[in-house]
Amino acid sequence: MKILDKLQSGERLSKDEAFLLYDLPLFDLAKFANIKRQNLHGKKVFFNVNRHINPTNICADVCKFCAFSAHRKNPNPYLMSHDEIMKIVQNAVENGAKEIHIVSAHNAKSGWQWYLEIFKKIKEAYPNLHVKAMTAAEVDFLARHYGLSYEEVIEKMLEYGVDSMPGGGAEIFDEGVRAKICKGKVSSENWLKIHKMWHDKGKESNATMLFGHIESRENRIDHMLRIRDVQDETGGFNAFIPLVYQRENNYLKDVKFLGSVEILKTMAISRLVLDNVPHIKAYWATSTLNLAMIAQEFGADDLDGTIQKESIQSAAGAASANGTSMKTFCDIIKSSGFIPVERDSLYNEIKIY
Repeated sequence: MKILDKLQSGERLSKDEAFLLYDLPLFDLAKFANIKRQNLHGKKVFFNVNRHINPTNICADVCKFCAFSAHRKNPNPYLMSHDEIMKIVQNAVENGAKEIHIVSAHNAKSGWQWYLEIFKKIKEAYPNLHVKAMTAAEVDFLARHYGLSYEEVIEKMLEYGVDSMPGGGAEIFDEGVRAKICKGKVSSENWLKIHKMWHDKGKESNATMLFGHIESRENRIDHMLRIRDVQDETGGFNAFIPLVYQRENNYLKDVKFLGSVEILKTMAISRLVLDNVPHIKAYWATSTLNLAMIAQEFGADDLDGTIQKESIQSAAGAASANGTSMKTFCDIIKSSGFIPVERDSLYNEIKIY
């Protein structure tokens, strides 16, 4: 079969060939994805020591898949003050965090200063702490709501101390699917445009894909190929993160939860299609730590981080509310035959365990 020959040789897959990958047996995909992964990273499994902070759940958008934002299934709106956020940051630093990952809902009443000035306060108190913040969806929201251009928002992010961008808000790029699950949110075209602009500033970001809801396999492949195209231009994505949809407490109806085979196929295909993105992250908060560890045999090389606390995925049923420990990471990685590597936010190695 021609596609197997191409996988064997490591050649780039065409669009048509990429669409055929889901037809291959799971262990054929695993074999070639693992070869690719080992050529890049050997037996290393990366993680970092980080803290997720979600400062508000009051949102102008109504995404049907979201269980985090305040609505009748989650009637507990909140908005943290900067003092509250700084106390969390202080506690995180005392517990060894090297990255603060801040993602908020789209609060139309808080003001753009509330979004951005906290980053400056964090940097003034902890200059060496990496601030990963402001999804492209948040950039788009602030631009539209406050009459700013994307360029102006990005310049403010740089001025106020944001170091890298998370990959949230990508969901699935197909606009037909977006119209059903996140109408009114940033368009796929603008999501990609914002990341390109960020990369043009010499900065790095992640890219995500939310899968396992109403999208098709073809939608997933299309999503990956669009990421690949941008990466060919900019080289600014350091990781791709396939996020497994969490189905509790939201408004998507009759969605059958994916089995592990489909999840692992998607991980492996991500590694094979995205030949120019250095890391594939099996984000344990959406896939469980055990399945994320198995995914390391299917092309993934990263688990994300200790998190300490997480509100968005756990609101929809994920077991990630209180994070996990570095010891748990190291133990499960070692017992699986891999090498635990603590990294910083840009994948510089800090310590090999």
